[in-house]
Amino acid sequence: MNAAYVWIGVAIYVILSLLLAFYSRTGKAKDMTDYFLGNRMMGGVVSALSYSATTFSAFMLVGLAGLTYAGGVGALGFELIYFAGVSLIAFFGPRYWLVGKKYGYITPTEMLGDRYESKAVAVVTALASCIFLIPYSAVQLTGVGYLLSSLSNNVISFTTGVTVATILAIVFTIIAGLRSVVWTDAFQALIMIITATLVVLIVISRLGGFGTFFETLSTEHPGSLAVPGSGYFSFPVFLSLTLPWIFFSISNPQVSQRLFIPKSFQSLRTMLIGFLLFGFIYTLIAILWGFSARIQFPNLDNPDLATPTLLASDLVPPILALIVMIGIMAAAISTIDSIILTLSSMVARDVYGNTKKRPSDKHQLKFGKIVIPIISVLAYLFAQLQFDLIAVLSVSTSAGLLVIVPAYIASFFWKRGTAAGVIASVVISGAFVAYLELTKLKPFGYGSGLWGLILAIVIFVVVSLATKPPKEKAEEFIEFTKSEIKKLYQKTE
Repeated sequence: MNAAYVWIGVAIYVILSLLLAFYSRTGKAKDMTDYFLGNRMMGGVVSALSYSATTFSAFMLVGLAGLTYAGGVGALGFELIYFAGVSLIAFFGPRYWLVGKKYGYITPTEMLGDRYESKAVAVVTALASCIFLIPYSAVQLTGVGYLLSSLSNNVISFTTGVTVATILAIVFTIIAGLRSVVWTDAFQALIMIITATLVVLIVISRLGGFGTFFETLSTEHPGSLAVPGSGYFSFPVFLSLTLPWIFFSISNPQVSQRLFIPKSFQSLRTMLIGFLLFGFIYTLIAILWGFSARIQFPNLDNPDLATPTLLASDLVPPILALIVMIGIMAAAISTIDSIILTLSSMVARDVYGNTKKRPSDKHQLKFGKIVIPIISVLAYLFAQLQFDLIAVLSVSTSAGLLVIVPAYIASFFWKRGTAAGVIASVVISGAFVAYLELTKLKPFGYGSGLWGLILAIVIFVVVSLATKPPKEKAEEFIEFTKSEIKKLYQKTE
């Protein structure tokens, strides 16, 4: 594709997104709740689209398609198990929303700090989230870099694509905080789902229709339709990839923080139902993308180039390829700006806000805005490393966040959990996961997520039993959520 057309597509997307971001402003945000949570007044449909755009990023049409290209139908099982894990949102979502309303939490890690009555818990879990989420932000930037360079036949360099995505993420985040992120997310989610659906149907029709499509896969690439198929998805690999995804909705703070923003319980339910519907459709599309690339381009060196190569081919009309490019770019940027927003709120609230002389809400907000470009630059630098297989790197970063899961679950269900247990489990298990990832060690063939989670559970339980719990707060927290959950569901029956 002519590079000029690619730039025109990017320009159109930028103009429309900026107009929407500025339109979303309702005066200057004066406090942390308004800037980072939209004053907890987001409607269900907008929240659903934003939640979807935040979750289904470049990982899907670039990463999951690449994983399908490399490993076949096992990638579908991998993603469907993630949907099984989404049931955790239905279980924990109302609890997050209730305590967020009652105690005024801005971040999930602030919730942990208050629940375990420890500033150190908030600081440690916030910093751990930053360490593991910045690489995930880089994954999104990498997706945009691959996309723009491939579609322009390398006239637009990988670095240029990453730079453009980084700048846009910073701008969208700073304009109006969560309001601009949510509304641009909603716009981007619609672009993602409509364009990707249309183009994948065109590609399959040009490959002979669904009948011929699957017949070609079964005869020329039989491993693509079986598990483990080509051998990529052995049981240890499959479990190592899926485990972090099962707990994604509560382990990843940029996702769980969204549970604080709906204006009502009904809006929360609409958000979750809309997200599940969107995600199921988008998953099938990504899998079909990967299969299409496997049929048309069976010898790609880098599976992550499956979607960009397909879009640049004669199978896709240039104008539609351009629109899909915008959709994928929008998906990636929506995730980046959501992560940036969440991490900046955590650094401002849980790290800077917990210094000896606690700064005012106004000063925390100012500090959070300063942190936004710093986090973005760190993600940009990490993206320049150009790691292979986006989907695997995405799971690796989520594996690190698994070590905080025991603390989140125990917040609502185990009164005996302690601050010492949280800190010990997160620090020791997080360091162990980082070591396994850096050395590429897989004990008995299983990835870092499994070992990190097991170690975190053991340490959290043992240390908690050996130390004194915050009895009054634990009692209040757990009993409040238990009684309020009953009331919520009685009203909806």
